[in-house]
Parts: sequence; structure tokens; C-alpha cells
Amino acid sequence: MLNDNDSRNLSDVFNELKQIQHEQALEYSMSNKKVKKAKKAAKVIQPSFSIVQDDNFDENTSSKGIKLSNLLIGCTVVILAVIAIFPKNSSVQESYAKEEEYTDLTVTNFEINRKALNMQKIISENSNFEKVKEQVVEEREIQFETTTTPNASLPKGEEIVTQEGSNGKENVSLVKTYENGEFIEEIILNKETTLEAVPKLIELGTSDFLAKLKVHLGDQIYLNKDSTLYENSDSSSTEKAEIKQYLDVKLLELPNEDWCKVSFDSIEGYLHTSDLTSGFLTPNITEKNRIQKIKLQVNMNMALNKSSGLTLNDYKKIFTGLSNDTNHIFENNAEVFYNIDKKYNINGIFLASMAIHESAWGTSQIAQDKKNLFGYGSYDSTPYESSFVFDDYSEGIETVAKSLVKYYLNPSGTKIYDGETASSWYYNGPTLEGVNTRYASDKDWHTKVYSYMEMLYNRL
Repeated sequence: MLNDNDSRNLSDVFNELKQIQHEQALEYSMSNKKVKKAKKAAKVIQPSFSIVQDDNFDENTSSKGIKLSNLLIGCTVVILAVIAIFPKNSSVQESYAKEEEYTDLTVTNFEINRKALNMQKIISENSNFEKVKEQVVEEREIQFETTTTPNASLPKGEEIVTQEGSNGKENVSLVKTYENGEFIEEIILNKETTLEAVPKLIELGTSDFLAKLKVHLGDQIYLNKDSTLYENSDSSSTEKAEIKQYLDVKLLELPNEDWCKVSFDSIEGYLHTSDLTSGFLTPNITEKNRIQKIKLQVNMNMALNKSSGLTLNDYKKIFTGLSNDTNHIFENNAEVFYNIDKKYNINGIFLASMAIHESAWGTSQIAQDKKNLFGYGSYDSTPYESSFVFDDYSEGIETVAKSLVKYYLNPSGTKIYDGETASSWYYNGPTLEGVNTRYASDKDWHTKVYSYMEMLYNRL
């Protein structure tokens, strides 16, 4: 752009320059023609003089004076003619130098170019049309790809990265183009890989069952009802075990959304997924699982020379609200039974069941008068008179517990309480039937005690 009112491209500018040159040539031609006319005029002008001969002048003197005057007048006329004809800015020498070149040009009319051209500005404004190309070799990264594979053994929507991706490298030969110093494009000629890219591998979970329970393979899950463990994922296949409600199994495989492979008590088999739940889905299932495991250990042949595994809250729950405990003796001593369970490593529920059986729920005369819930020290012939007297029920409970641990429940030499070892005088095994052998004359004593144990455990 030359100005705000005249927009011309580079081609137009050069055409104007050519026109200006042509106009200047015509100007020089006109100047030359004027010079020629001036020369002719100078030759035509011949001054005329009237010479009057004076007799007083010397002939030689007159002749010399006339010649000098003529010369001066002629020179003056020529100079004035040249000055009148030549422009102020034209040079005669330059006009003659150009005469032969422009003698054939005829100019009848021309005008002065009033739009001055700034050549420096024109060149600067049009220089940005120039493009520069260069050929280079660059090392570039090859972006790694990500591959996603569906996995039915993962919760739906969950991802596991099995392989991290890494970029590769390559040498790239290319031609780059710049315009006005700015990059505008590139043309790739060749690529040479120097380091292969490593793809990122992702496994995407698709299992609704696992997502619902929020569990993974290898986790512990629970039975929401009594169920059968099958050899295969087919209800008509061999039954391998019966699993009680609330018990836990280890999740091994998920062949489909209807069946899963589990491990239960070292036995592997298949369960219906509809029979299973989780701690997330059933928040109190873990506590029920704990109680169920404890209850399943309750049987006639269970070992009595170890703790029941119950908590203090369990004892309080068991002994609170017993309808037959009219005097609240067992409710008030629930913590005593719990402490002795832990201290002497004896099943406290077994100990309480003995007390219930021997004292008829604490209503016997010996229990009420002597704080002796077990008839401890009694003989069949003189039960009341021979029985021990205690200051409170807790003293009697602890005394009987120590006696059972030392003489009835543990093999000889077993380390027991206070640094002592078991004497095992009446030891016949750590079970109800073993204790019954030497402790009670009633051969059915162990079954009666066990019935109370079952009742108390079931209160959990």
C-alpha cells in the first residue's frame, strides 16, 4: 500500500517506473531539438553594419575595430539564444550525449508524475512474499498407543494397567518452509525408527457382580443363606459341602455372572453368585460371621480347655434377660465368667452351664445360703453339710474354675495359671464326657450341661 487512496501491486509499480523512464526520454528528446533549432538560429542572425568611412581614421585601424565589434556582438547573440532555449535543469552536454538514442521519438503531449514513489517502502512491504526453505534431520518422539482389553474378572468400570507405555524415538528428514521468518509448513521426506514405542496395556472390568459387591478375586465374601458347594458350575454336579449362612468363603474365579469358584475350609467348588454378599453390601455381616463361626464350634466333643473366644459384650448379651435367672445371679456375674474365661483359659459358657445345672439357676439352698453355685465339696450322702461356703458368687466361680483346669481339663504337666502345671488327677479328656467320668456320678450329666451350653450360645 502506497497511501490510503491508491492501492497498487508490485507489477503496477514497475509499469509506472517504465512509463516514467519513457516520459524522461521524451523530455531529453525535446531538449535536443531545441538545441538544434538554437544552432540554426545562431547561424541565420547576421548583424548588419553601416560603415561610414572617416577620412581621419587610419585604414588599418578601422579594419581592426570593425572585426572586434562584430565578434563580440555575435558571441553575445549566441549565448542569449542558448540561455533562452535550454531548461534550467538541462545540460547541453547530457542532451548531446543522449541525442542519437532519442532522435526518432516524437512527443506531442505529457504530464508531470505527481505521485512520488518511495522505493525503500515498496521493497520493504513486498519482501514478506519471499519464502525460505531448509532441509533438516530431527529426532522426534513416537507417542505410545494405549490398548484396552475387557476383563470379566474385574468389577465393571475398574481399570488395571498391566503394562506401562513409553514413547519411542525416530529420526525424521524433512523440508521446512518459513515466510517472513515464521514457520508455515513442513514436508516429511523420510522416517527412521531408532527406539520402538512400548504400548500401554489396560484391562477394563465388565463384571456387574463384582461391582455390586465391591470385591475382587481373592477377597472374602459371605453366604447370605445356607448353600451347597458344587463340584462344577452346575446344580446337577456333585455336592461337595453344605455351607451355613454368614460363613465366609474365598473368591477364586468368576466364570460367568451366575457362578463363582470359591474355597471353603480348604475345599474348592462352585456357588451361585446370588447366594453371596459382602461387607460393603451387608455391613453387619462380619459380626454375624464371627458369631456363626463360634456357634459352629459348639458341640458335645468341643474342647473346654481354651477360651470361648467371646467378648465381654457377648457375655452380657447372653446373660441379660434370661427368664429363668429370677434372682439375676448370672446376669450380675456375666463379667466374672468372662474374666475367668480369659484368665484361666477355660470355656466360660461351659462353666456357667455347669452352675445353672448344679444350682437350678441359682435357686438351690446351697447356692442361696453358701454362694456356692456348683455344690462344690458336696457328697451324695451329705450334700448341704459338706459343700463349701463362699463370701460371694465370684469366689465360688473362680475356685471351681481353677480346680477344673488343674485336675480335669488338661494333661499332666500342662502349664496353667500362676506358674503351676496341671496335676490331671481326674483327666479323661478336655470334653464334657471326659469331665463327666470323674466329676459327677450322673452318667448323663454331660448331656444336661451341654443343653444349657447350646441355649446360651444361641442367644448370640
